[in-house]
Parts: sequence; C-alpha cells; structure tokens
Amino acid sequence: MSDITGSSASAQAAASLRKLIDDPDIPDAVRKAMAPEFNELARALEKLDNDEIHIAAFGRVSVGKSALLNGLLGREEFTVGVLHGTTIGTEQERWRSSVSVSASGASFTASPSGESLSTVSPSGKTYRSATIHVIDTPGIDELGGEARERLAYTAAQRVDLILFVVDGDITDTELEALKLLVNPARPMLLVLNKSDRYTAQERDTLLQKLKQRTVGLVDAENIVAASAQPQHRRVIRINAKGEEFESVELLPPNLAAVKARIAALLDREGRTISALNAGLMASQMSDQLGKRLIEVRSEVANTLVHTYSLTKGVAVGLNPIPVADLVAAAGLDVALVVHLSRIYGLPLTKIEAGQLIANICAQLALLMGAIWGVHLVASALKGLSVGLSTALTAGAQGALAYYATMLTGKAAEKYLENGKSWGELGPKRVVEDILAGLDRDSVLRAAKAEISAKLRG
Repeated sequence: MSDITGSSASAQAAASLRKLIDDPDIPDAVRKAMAPEFNELARALEKLDNDEIHIAAFGRVSVGKSALLNGLLGREEFTVGVLHGTTIGTEQERWRSSVSVSASGASFTASPSGESLSTVSPSGKTYRSATIHVIDTPGIDELGGEARERLAYTAAQRVDLILFVVDGDITDTELEALKLLVNPARPMLLVLNKSDRYTAQERDTLLQKLKQRTVGLVDAENIVAASAQPQHRRVIRINAKGEEFESVELLPPNLAAVKARIAALLDREGRTISALNAGLMASQMSDQLGKRLIEVRSEVANTLVHTYSLTKGVAVGLNPIPVADLVAAAGLDVALVVHLSRIYGLPLTKIEAGQLIANICAQLALLMGAIWGVHLVASALKGLSVGLSTALTAGAQGALAYYATMLTGKAAEKYLENGKSWGELGPKRVVEDILAGLDRDSVLRAAKAEISAKLRG
C-alpha cells in the first residue's frame, strides 16, 4: 500500500463525514434531536484527522482480553480478574509503539512517551505515522449482561481492527458473534490465548481446528496463538550441595505472533484500514441519518402542528371580536406552513405558503365550508351577545379552528415530504387519505377539552 493511496482514501472518507456533519439542509431542530448521531460522526472525523488506528479486543468473558491488551501496551492499564464481568464498559488506552517491518519479519519496540507509531516499509522508508488506540470490551456471554453485549458489538463496529480472543476451540456462541463482526473492510485476528496451557501438539491441533471452522471468515494467516498471562511454573532445582528445592517461575507474556500480524497488516494496509472503515461508517450513517431524519422531522412536525392548532383554537376561543379571529387564524396557518417548510429544508415564502393553503382548502372545500360557516356564526354570536355566550361557544369554535389547522398542517407535511410535490396521485388523494386517517369526532372532542382547560387556566 502506498502512502499516497492511503492519504487519498483518508481524505475522501473525511470529506464524506464533513459533508454529513455540515449539511446545511438539516434544520437545527432535527440536528438537535439527532445530537448523538452527529457526535459519533464528529468523533470519526477527529479520528481520521488525527491519523488514529483503533484496535478492539472482543470475545467471551475471561478469555484474557484485558491481559492481552495489557501485554501489548507493556503496562497494566486494563483490569484483569478471575470473576465474570471484570470489564463492565468499553475502556480505551493509547498505545504508542514503533513498528518496524523488514524482509525477516516485524518487531515492536517501546517508544518515548508522546511519540506516535511509525511504519517502516521493507525498503526502510518511513511513509506514515499514526497513533494506535487499544479498546477493551465486555464479554459477550455474561449471564444477564445483554446491555454489555450490545455495548461490545457497538464498539467493535466502530474500530479498524478486531482481536477476537478465544482460549480453546471456538464455541457456537463465539462463532455466531464472529460472523456478525466480519467485515471485508476491516481485518480480524483470531487469537488463541492461554496457549501455554497446551502442549505444542495440542496447540497446533487447536489452531488447525480454528482455521477449519472459520474458513471464509478469517484469513488463515490471521489465526495466531498467544499467551498474555502465562501460568506460573514450578521448577525443581538442585543446589551446590545436591539438595533439591522447589521454586515458582514467572513466565513472560508471549505475544510475538499477535504483534507480527498487527505490524504486517498496518504495513500492508495502514491508513487505508481507517479510511475504509470511516467511508463505510459514513455510508451507513448516511442511510441511518436519512431514515432518522424522516422520523425526527415527522416528530418535530407533529409537535409543531399540534402547537399551532392549539394556539389557533385558544386564540379563536378568546377573541370576542366578530370575524377578526378569522384573520388571525389565517395568519397562524400561513406561519405554520412556513415553519414546516423550514423543518423539511424546503423554505417557502409567505406568498408560497398562502398559495399552498389555498390549494389545500380547495380540496377541503365542502368540509372547510361547513367549518368556516359554523365559525362565522359563532363569531357573530359572540359579538351580538356582547361576550355573554363566549363561554358557551369558545370551546366548540376553538375546536373547529384546531381541526382546520391540523388538516392544513398534515396536508402541507405530505406535500413537503415529497419534495414540494403532491406525487402521482395528486392533492385530492393526499387530502382524502388524511381525512380517512383521522377520526373527526375524536379530534374535536380532545381539542375542545384541551382548549377549554387552557381557557379556564
């Protein structure tokens, strides 16, 4: 892999993420409702800009994920325990190492604090630098740990390389989890940890079984053995006097094969690993954003329509001046449609909003005629009775105004959802479907009760 290719892929992925983050067509209300999604995009962009590689350890409880990462770091950062559930949330540490690759293989050497990882090609030319972060995740099989399992899967879906750790022949649970995590754009190492518990022949047999059971899922060369926290070994020694005595020998971790594969993958694919995953994430997030955008816009629009409908109903109920409340009501309808158009990223002027309302009202001619007829009578009644009948007519009149605005708002929503179009069926069918989907009597009863409560308040 050339540095130019990696840089180009990284730049393209970063551009895709920025386009999503800075999309001017996404209204503020929608952006606020989707803050978690945008925060995740921002973190992915920051990861690319900082040239970071994220590696996560994944597997069952107690297979030695934390010990493996501690061994790679060369220090105790992650909690290691014998009880289930030692890791209860994703933990992350920065791993700063120098990786050198030569024709004879790869080696890892510790670097001074603050120095980033650098990859040296077989020719000896350093072509990139990066910072590696290692991430520990909860076990997938802990009893009652469904939330932890979901957390682990989420973390694994956002990293560049997975260390899937097992401590024996792969179980059905592990195999199913591994299948979920397989991604052509992201390398995976299958690590047989605690290999010091087996004889050399047993270890070779286990590795062969793992290769057979994961054909098509993990490359054979990426299935390696490791011993992150070897068991203590009892040794019988003989002193100068010929006396035997027993001592306990602490064996150092054996992670050479894991380090070599990580180094080889970074040398071969390097920055492209992170770029491909970022590009894939941008694509997935774009789809999710599109679906979520529709949902959020609908939620925001429904709240908006309800607010305007209630405001109009209360205003109409309170206004004692004949016919004047009709003018105020019409103004609220125009304001509602203009506001909705901004939510859907298709701004309308007041004139355009008025034309859209006229079109909607034309489709609701008979119904709207009846509503406005009652509205006019009630308005006149309020004036003729010098307000004495307001208490009797306000709730009913306000409910009719509420209902009229709801119909207008929902019809305008459909028009905006289709990109300022009524679609193939035309406005008549759209309005008919809205009317069919609403129980007028129920809406009016609920509106009257809500408006009356507001008026009493």
